[in-house]
Amino acid sequence: MKQYFLIFLLIGSFLQGLAQESDSGYSWWNEQHGWEEGDPGWRNWIRISPGYLGPNALPVPHVQKGVLKQEMEFEVSASNHFHPGDPTADLSGYFYIPFADNKIAVEMYGVAFERFAFSEEIRNDRFSRIRDGKGTAIGDFYFSTLIQVVRDKAFPNTVFRFATKTASGNQLEGARYTDSPGYFLDFSFSKELGSDNSSFMPFLMLGFYTWQTNDELNLQNDALLYGIGMDYTRSNWLFSTSWAGYSGYKNERDRPMQINFDIRKDFTNTAIRFQYQHGLRRWDYKTVRASFIWKFMRS
Repeated sequence: MKQYFLIFLLIGSFLQGLAQESDSGYSWWNEQHGWEEGDPGWRNWIRISPGYLGPNALPVPHVQKGVLKQEMEFEVSASNHFHPGDPTADLSGYFYIPFADNKIAVEMYGVAFERFAFSEEIRNDRFSRIRDGKGTAIGDFYFSTLIQVVRDKAFPNTVFRFATKTASGNQLEGARYTDSPGYFLDFSFSKELGSDNSSFMPFLMLGFYTWQTNDELNLQNDALLYGIGMDYTRSNWLFSTSWAGYSGYKNERDRPMQINFDIRKDFTNTAIRFQYQHGLRRWDYKTVRASFIWKFMRS
């Protein structure tokens, strides 16, 4: 009987030690942020806003330009996001499929792999629970439908886009992704000026962006989405620059703005692309991206 009692005590002590060890794993976070028993759980402390998350959590959507491309494309990109407190690298993919005589198209894209290593200051500012600030993540998946409303008429070329953001991204604990859905819709307009060999194309985008938050009083944030820029095309080269962003109504680091530069060289069945994105407000990254594109002509 004494043997069973001793065994029971040993097992109880072992389980208690495991529980204490598990609880102490985040004791540093509790002390850092003054969390006590009865306070809301850690998920409620994460701020679902672009200024409090990683560079791929709620990025400014790529600017549509009023014209649908005629070829199906598959693009693989490697990106480096430069930030003194949150250097990040990722691999992403993009798939574009036009149909109905290029009047409709669908896009599917997302970050397949992300590597990050943020500082202690960033960790505490974002309420992250990753103590050393290092790790990997999988990003959100986006799906969008594009409709060519007007093409080659007196009125500017016009495209309507409706896109949804899934909650497939992980690492909410590291404040990398939102673990919540969202969507955006916009109209883009453009007018091509010039000859077949070289041309300019100014473009404008206006729309609406909304995403789910963890604020019980305001369960979603709504934002005005905008973009304006110019393409210059010569032979098989494309040079593009644009200014884009969105403006959330909560004004809690939810108004990111950036400048984009894009160079693309097309070949017969492939293309290469280089991009630079410079954050101006509430998105404090400088991103360099290189892409390889496969093109497929549809019969």
